[in-house]
Amino acid sequence: MTERTPEHHASLTVEDFRYELPPEAIAQVPSDRRDQARLLVLDRETASRAHHVYAQLPELVRGDELFVLNDTRVVPARLRARKETGGRVELLVTGPDAQHPGAMLALGRSSKPLRPGASLTLDGGPTLRVVERREGGVVSVAFPEDAWSLLEVHGELPLPPYIERPNGPTDQDRERYQTVFADHPGSAAAPTAGLHFTDELLDRLSARGCEFARVTLHVGPGTFQPVRSERLEDHVMHHERYAISSSAAELIERARAASRPVVAVGTTVVRTLESAALETGRITESSAATDLFIKPGFRLQVVDQLLTNFHLPGSTLLMLVSALAGRDPIMNAYEEALTSGYRFFSYGDGMWIR
Repeated sequence: MTERTPEHHASLTVEDFRYELPPEAIAQVPSDRRDQARLLVLDRETASRAHHVYAQLPELVRGDELFVLNDTRVVPARLRARKETGGRVELLVTGPDAQHPGAMLALGRSSKPLRPGASLTLDGGPTLRVVERREGGVVSVAFPEDAWSLLEVHGELPLPPYIERPNGPTDQDRERYQTVFADHPGSAAAPTAGLHFTDELLDRLSARGCEFARVTLHVGPGTFQPVRSERLEDHVMHHERYAISSSAAELIERARAASRPVVAVGTTVVRTLESAALETGRITESSAATDLFIKPGFRLQVVDQLLTNFHLPGSTLLMLVSALAGRDPIMNAYEEALTSGYRFFSYGDGMWIR
């Protein structure tokens, strides 16, 4: 079970998770090779830090770790359309709407709020209909055909706004903003910690004795939204769907029983495993939605170690990694990463909290 440095959790506010980030530290393109991204290793016991690259992981592991991967696949979830008035609309589709079968939820951007009943004609494609408007710019949209198929034809890869692409995503983006183990379509953003793995690196880790389990959490844009309320308790997380197979659950429980390290590859895996274990403390086959907000003071039950990228100032993801390692060690590590020239966010370098 994970142990953390004691902190006065109740006194932490969003300001405690802000830091100065120069624009040039935000990675605009991936590293030349996936496994050549840099890796800052943070030891939670001593707070010591060491600098490596992902290709060195097989030399750094103990040899009995269970790495848990998120095998979600990013879909071309961004749609561009016009209203009947001719006004431009951008939709970022986030997944099915449980309240309206056949409809999809999307974040809508337009000059005026989208109203129920409005028709939205895709560029070079069919017309969608707004079913309902929700809070936070979210709308429910009815599709005239299978939504996933339509996105594959008319959608655009939803790169984060901090990756600047005036002419849209490139061929390199379409390859590299996807993990090599991506399998189940449904994400509006990549589980970026997994972007650094190659098939060769996975094989080398296996040869060292490490095992791999796969779970699925479809990443929504709400994951990356900063906390806008000063009190952390007032922030409401967006729901994200996850699934754990019986084989994955068996691998995870077997590793836990043998006191082998469970290494989450990405914050999405942490949310999946900790959400699944909330009620019973065990991982079983399950499929559900989670709005779990993991922040300092949260008692992790499953995850022992974490491979993760560097996260936005004031974000829930930065708070999640601080729940594992402590706020001060994380913020100190971020400061060292910046002074050492690490590249931040989706296409950037990473950290191993162990």
